[in-house]
Amino acid sequence: MRPGLHHAIMLLLAGVVTFNACHSPDKPVGQTAVAEKKALPGLGTIDALPLTYRSPADNPSTTEKVELGRLLFYDPVLSGGKDVACATCHHPDFGYAESIDLSIGVNGNGLGEKRRFRDGNNIPFTKRNSQSLLNTAFNGIGPDGKYTPEEAPMFWDLRAKGLEEQAAMPVKTFEEMRGHDFGEDQIAEEVVKRINRIPQYRQLFKSAFPESNDITLSSITKALGAFQRSLTAVNSRFDQYMRGDRSALSQREVEGMQLFIQSGCARCHSGPMLSDFKPHVLGAPDNEKLPAPDSGIQRSYGFRTPTLRNLRFTRPYLHSGKLQTLNEVLFFYEDLHGKPLRNPHVDRSQLDPLAAAVRLEFKDINTIVEFLNTLNDPNYDKKVPASVPSGLPVGGNIK
Repeated sequence: MRPGLHHAIMLLLAGVVTFNACHSPDKPVGQTAVAEKKALPGLGTIDALPLTYRSPADNPSTTEKVELGRLLFYDPVLSGGKDVACATCHHPDFGYAESIDLSIGVNGNGLGEKRRFRDGNNIPFTKRNSQSLLNTAFNGIGPDGKYTPEEAPMFWDLRAKGLEEQAAMPVKTFEEMRGHDFGEDQIAEEVVKRINRIPQYRQLFKSAFPESNDITLSSITKALGAFQRSLTAVNSRFDQYMRGDRSALSQREVEGMQLFIQSGCARCHSGPMLSDFKPHVLGAPDNEKLPAPDSGIQRSYGFRTPTLRNLRFTRPYLHSGKLQTLNEVLFFYEDLHGKPLRNPHVDRSQLDPLAAAVRLEFKDINTIVEFLNTLNDPNYDKKVPASVPSGLPVGGNIK
């Protein structure tokens, strides 16, 4: 057994993993000048997800809301040209994410890697890689298990708070769902009118929102939020281990977990979601399909830390979707030291101190990947409705 591993297991069986740089025998050494400018925090804490989720006070979850949200999620009536649904780029086959680097929204045909723009296309690719909706109910959760559903950080650039606010944004985005036919200030009103004209939706909304006589953008996004919040996967082998089942992980997987923490990865990939939900500058490569560099949050080239859960289902990785495998992701972090950054628009002085302090060794990468694969939970809701109230193709033009 590796030095310190027995101590790690004892902490794990107590229900939490914590290694603090100030007293760990494996404290990373040789930190860059960027990282040495100020003291680094401890090595981080990771833990199991809660078994249940909370909803916003003004949108308590009900079966009626969740099932209405499911229909809306798969119904292309929400898109300007009635050809794209939320599920087009967030499909259960791919962990409610996408299997290509940048999604094709408006004016596309096919699903996943088979999706292509139609002939004569003048719509761009979506700007960033599609993130998984699994466990977004827990976005913002900290190492202490606390979170506020109304304030949940959303998107790579943190431009929305809460699933309800998030749900309206793709509908209004030109290349995602809106298209040429409607302006950004017109599409929401159009979608509300369309849904009001469908008798089945009027009945379903009355059942889900009995306190209201009207279908509004707010009630649409609340139903979508309730459905997306219900998409949880909280019983990975890692979760089982952290809840006390010492047979759930192999010794090598536990070793990979220790290496993950000791290398500094858990400083950002922390808490039950293995994300601090904060922006960090990594110098990640741009996607050449975009007409201009993606400068991220406030033109800093920083992007929010993604969760590491269910990575098996949600490749490719990074905001640009440029890395296809977990090994490539870890090689990327290893290369932060001694090799030029992958993004020519980011100077080494801009590199986040926590990223600069990560110390990965080539010999440990496969072991860490084995640990990361314990974060997968295949038993999530994959139910696709047989039809949607608009009568349009379920999921948009994906066949």
